[in-house]
Amino acid sequence: MITLTGLRAHGRHGVYDFERLQGQDFVVDATLRLDLSGAARSDEVTDTVHYGELADRLVAVVTGEPVNLIETLADRLLDVCLADPRVITATITVHKPQAPVPHTFTDVAVTLTRGRPAAGRSRPGDGEGR
Repeated sequence: MITLTGLRAHGRHGVYDFERLQGQDFVVDATLRLDLSGAARSDEVTDTVHYGELADRLVAVVTGEPVNLIETLADRLLDVCLADPRVITATITVHKPQAPVPHTFTDVAVTLTRGRPAAGRSRPGDGEGR
């Protein structure tokens, strides 16, 4: 497994106009399940998922096109993780520590996990129930 924790980026996601206007920090945790034995033997970064490049792609999504829900943001981040065919499953947690909640809280987060779809099956959310 490869785990990237606490990746912070400023985005403009949310259902309220002020969230889109001002933006806020989002924190992303990503866990990728893949076979790392080849990279362990070869000692070559090309035989694994380069976590620096992964971080760049995840930040591009967070800082990119705004969405209403962090569920949607997490789903888009999963797409990035699963774009590498070596990744078997990915788990993304999107933290929204500055969420507009009128009470004292530490964090609001959404976690989604998805695996690579089997051949011939559609991805959950593509017309199927989740």
